[in-house]
Amino acid sequence: MPVIAVWKCDRDGSMFDDKKAAEAHDNMLELAANITQLIESRISGISDENLEAIGLLLAKNSDALAKACKGKPSVLLELEEADTETTEENPSKITAING
Repeated sequence: MPVIAVWKCDRDGSMFDDKKAAEAHDNMLELAANITQLIESRISGISDENLEAIGLLLAKNSDALAKACKGKPSVLLELEEADTETTEENPSKITAING
């Protein structure tokens, strides 16, 4: 029986076939947690569920956000279009922010 190495992310229990993907996922979750904490400390009245959803949304799209901050704000609209197409193809995929 062969032995297969897998990496498990401590933060959410996700399993990965390679270390690089596991580390990238863990870094994304750490960024999301830090974004969530920043928003929570500065803006009151947002539910914990929405705070987490916002943190994950921003962390998952950090590359596009960086490009937008560097003078290409239209990149964010391209993300919205891609999400709309994905949701139309799979109506069960609805993000926590949208409802």
